[in-house]
Amino acid sequence: MTDAPYPYRQLVFSGGGLRCFWHGGFLEAFTETRALRPDRITGSSGGALSAAAWVLGAERRLRDMFADAMAGLDSNVTLDDLGSDDGRSVHQRTYDAILDKLLDASALARIAEGPAFQINVATPGTSRAPTARALLGGTIYQAEQLLSPTPRPRLSTLAGMEQRLIDARQAAQNGTLADLIRMAATVPPAFRPDDWNGETIFDGGMVDKAPMPDPDDGPTLVLLTKRFHALPDDENGRITFVEPGEDILPGRKLDFTDPGLLVEAWDQGRDDGRRWRNKIA
Repeated sequence: MTDAPYPYRQLVFSGGGLRCFWHGGFLEAFTETRALRPDRITGSSGGALSAAAWVLGAERRLRDMFADAMAGLDSNVTLDDLGSDDGRSVHQRTYDAILDKLLDASALARIAEGPAFQINVATPGTSRAPTARALLGGTIYQAEQLLSPTPRPRLSTLAGMEQRLIDARQAAQNGTLADLIRMAATVPPAFRPDDWNGETIFDGGMVDKAPMPDPDDGPTLVLLTKRFHALPDDENGRITFVEPGEDILPGRKLDFTDPGLLVEAWDQGRDDGRRWRNKIA
């Protein structure tokens, strides 16, 4: 490994369900010969979990934990899930169990002492009928992604959805980081939403799939888990957007019944990481 780390001061993890295991494979290969030491990190949706695992150096452990959990699943939803107090889908229960194991006291202490780390979420604020607003915002978001795919959705704000960047290090200190990461991936109606500081929290991807840190300063590496027709403008040339070489897990990003999907996403990330490492070297 060379002495000089990559020049990126900021690292952004986009969401994408199981596609987020691409992050782990990419960074493992990308940092094989050169370190990455960002000052600030952000994560959106499943990318919040990817970011936490990367800070901990536990990406492979996280992949194996998910694979073990998914090996025992043969359905993504059942009728019994609709009345469950633990959540309305296999996804939320699996997520909860894995977060509890991954984020023990030692892990929380390491994250609290690590680089600045913010988690992106969406909220309708303190308005009435928050889930209805989130469903409307999600529908608008899906339509926008179908017609004009972009990492920076704009139209969900028409439903009153707002962005929040929450301090993950403070949540780690408070022992609430697992709750925050779970809330950051809450997609209605499959996940039961919860409140954070008096606001109902939902998946941040509907307001920003690639959230820049606050403050936002310096060369930035943005890890996207899907390909887009157009990327946001970068007038200063300081943002490097990395897209997968080809679409990952098309139509199966939320299929928790096949552990092989994790390996598929990881291996593609590894191949893309090697390609980008050679490109930047």
